[in-house]
Amino acid sequence: MTEAALLNSQFFALVAIPILIFLARIADVTLGTMRIIFISRGFSIISALIGFVEVLIWLFAIGQIMGNLDSWIHYVAYAGGFAVGTFIGIKIEQRVALGYQVVRIITQRNGTSLEEALRKANFMVTALNAKGGRGPVKVLFTVVKRTTLPWLIELIRMINPQAYFTIEDLRSVSTPGPWPTGWKKPYHFPGWPKGKKEV
Repeated sequence: MTEAALLNSQFFALVAIPILIFLARIADVTLGTMRIIFISRGFSIISALIGFVEVLIWLFAIGQIMGNLDSWIHYVAYAGGFAVGTFIGIKIEQRVALGYQVVRIITQRNGTSLEEALRKANFMVTALNAKGGRGPVKVLFTVVKRTTLPWLIELIRMINPQAYFTIEDLRSVSTPGPWPTGWKKPYHFPGWPKGKKEV
């Protein structure tokens, strides 16, 4: 079969083109999802570069759709690629884990042990005394890289399982670091024995 015959064949129109549309939509929506997330993090140059590639791929995909308006298979491929691309984009962004987050921790009782453990693990901590519905509590604030967040959560749950914490994204911080270093999975913090809990 010649190249021209292949391009005009039923197989190419009903199988190859939908697959190409599906893959193109996965690529451009993945990039689009990451671009939006990077914009929210303040990465303007990366966002612009991603947007350039994203639009090029999108033009290819929409061009194929416009040339096959009478085929439902192409519509399904287009929509399926959009859904899968969104999912993949979020997963990639979670893996890359760019940016910073602020963690607010409200401890049970005085929270001294948790505060000490955080400082020993090299987390920057600001502590405030406060009063909750059941009496005095301590509110701890720390800013972390998103890549170190799992270790922080593990430490909180290990030292003070009853602590309440919230996490918010930050666009930027004025003075990054120092950042916790020195431990490996499974999570273990230097100088802090496993199983030690606040009482």
